[in-house]
Amino acid sequence: MADRRFDIVVLGATGFTGALTAEYLARHAPAGTRWALAGRNAAKLGQVRERLSAIDPACADLELVPADTGDPASMRGMAETAKVVITTVGPYIRYGEPVVAACAVAGTDYVDLTGEPEFVDRMWFSHHAQAERTGARIVHSCGFDSIPYDLGVQFTVDHLPESVPISIDGFMRANGTFSGGTYQSAIEILSRLRSSAKLARERREQEGRPNGRRVRGIRGMPHPDEFAGGWVVPFPTIDPVTVLRSARVLERYGPDFSYSHYAVAGPLPMLVGLGAAAGVAAGLAQIPPARDLLLKLKSSGEGPSEEQRAKSWFRVRFAARAGGDGGDGDGGEGEHLQTQVSGGDPGYGDTSKMLAESALCLAHDDLPERAGQLTPAVAMGPALRRRLEAAGIEFKVLDGG
Repeated sequence: MADRRFDIVVLGATGFTGALTAEYLARHAPAGTRWALAGRNAAKLGQVRERLSAIDPACADLELVPADTGDPASMRGMAETAKVVITTVGPYIRYGEPVVAACAVAGTDYVDLTGEPEFVDRMWFSHHAQAERTGARIVHSCGFDSIPYDLGVQFTVDHLPESVPISIDGFMRANGTFSGGTYQSAIEILSRLRSSAKLARERREQEGRPNGRRVRGIRGMPHPDEFAGGWVVPFPTIDPVTVLRSARVLERYGPDFSYSHYAVAGPLPMLVGLGAAAGVAAGLAQIPPARDLLLKLKSSGEGPSEEQRAKSWFRVRFAARAGGDGGDGDGGEGEHLQTQVSGGDPGYGDTSKMLAESALCLAHDDLPERAGQLTPAVAMGPALRRRLEAAGIEFKVLDGG
């Protein structure tokens, strides 16, 4: 792709998270990085470019690429100009496939922010093989979904002995608000739980298991955990799915790897309240009229203020055990390790940072020769981790190792 016109094209820069991603590139893209803005509304893109030029006067010359997810020709034209396409246009189950399809055909690398498991599985069925043939790297979930967990587990594994069973528990704790786009995607996910589960089963059957190795997700149970900092509850997001897919590909995760994923809910009464609220929301999302009302509560394009984002933070802790009696966390002999990944605003400030650095990593760094639909750890791994550490996201060992 050395002859591509742009290193990176940002699709969706007129939206909330897309604009933050473009601002990050304006401040931090290395000199000589050729990048552009893409979208269907040239006037709005021009306004974004004007704001970016206040950050870096060179951005006044950013090119605007016509691109409409409803127009396959424009998608193809955009993909053919770029080494990497960033897309923040969601919900991805509605608007994402034309971008993936165009990148897979053009051999163009692709990154997004999706937390939608069904979308990822559908793209694997429809475009993974094509991307393998053309050399495209299709990398989903390059924001708070799922980089802290995927790279955090990989960081933890790298500090453990090789060729032994490994068991890891991940605990997510965060303080932040969410945008309209994130809210819309969450309602879409809740409304499609059955179809998503069915597609996930079909994918597992088709992919099969790694030869000679075992990789398992352990659901776990709600319980108080001193290391996590409160009551924890199993958190069935896309993040543990991403971690396990990395583990199936990367033999460094050992002959028998298991992972449990939790959210920290705080005191027990808060845990009960959150569980009840989630159950009500999931139930309402199954009823079309109720779902339509839920979708109207918060529109895409809305998001937290700069002051709110400045007060936000995240912390993901990992408790690992290697060797001993099988690495299944039951307290037997073995090596124990505690690690942590932490940063600022999880939904937007650091998510735009993770997304932009992922694109820069694909565009500029020396990476493994892989293609198709890949996880962040498989596609970029330590190279991306080094970028994120330099950008202020902390990966550290807390105890053991």
